[in-house]
Amino acid sequence: MSSMTADSLEAALHAIRSDNAIADVARFFHDGLGETQVLGVGIGKVFPIARQHAALPLPEISRLLDSPFYEVRMAAAAIMDFQARQKKPANPLAVLYELYLDRHDRLNNWDLVDRAAPYVVGQYLDDKPRDPLYGLAASSDPWRRRTAIVATYYFIRKGDLRDTFSICSRLAGDPHDMVQKAIGSWVRTAGEADRDQLKTFLTENRGRLSATAVRMATEKLSPHEKAIFRSKTPP
Repeated sequence: MSSMTADSLEAALHAIRSDNAIADVARFFHDGLGETQVLGVGIGKVFPIARQHAALPLPEISRLLDSPFYEVRMAAAAIMDFQARQKKPANPLAVLYELYLDRHDRLNNWDLVDRAAPYVVGQYLDDKPRDPLYGLAASSDPWRRRTAIVATYYFIRKGDLRDTFSICSRLAGDPHDMVQKAIGSWVRTAGEADRDQLKTFLTENRGRLSATAVRMATEKLSPHEKAIFRSKTPP
């Protein structure tokens, strides 16, 4: 395992890249690639290589985040997630959390956030004040705002729904599609534990939510409730 480095991970990805896969992989990048480049490695093929490098030290993970390649940064996010889930990780959870926030500019797509935020950010804040999430929710960066929502998945799975509904209420009028989709998905998940809180949230915020967010949030409701909340007339 000691021979594993950022360079060996990149070499492994380059070894399986395909020009034919570039367009298919690129479509996952939401706001246009900008300076980001695509190797042409299906995301499902990235994770086994990341797992082989799951013991990378922090400086090597940070080097991966420096990469212009989408798949390399996805591998970095996966490694942070793998380590955060371990009882004895190669890097303490606190330093993974700090790395995530310090390098958030490199975690600039919905799936990079979704891969690491629940266990790296949410788990770290589980027994601490949640103020950093509200700071992220107030950011001008949509991916930081998405982190604020996605990180609460760790709380939801423990039955703590307060911050999910609170942050999603604050962001109900968010203009970014992938923030709206996070709201819809996460309040739906929280609503599986407390249907009344979900319906209260929808009653209070439906007018500010996108149609997509409303549709996603109401997927587990009864046909009658779906019709009410998805109608143009407030319930």
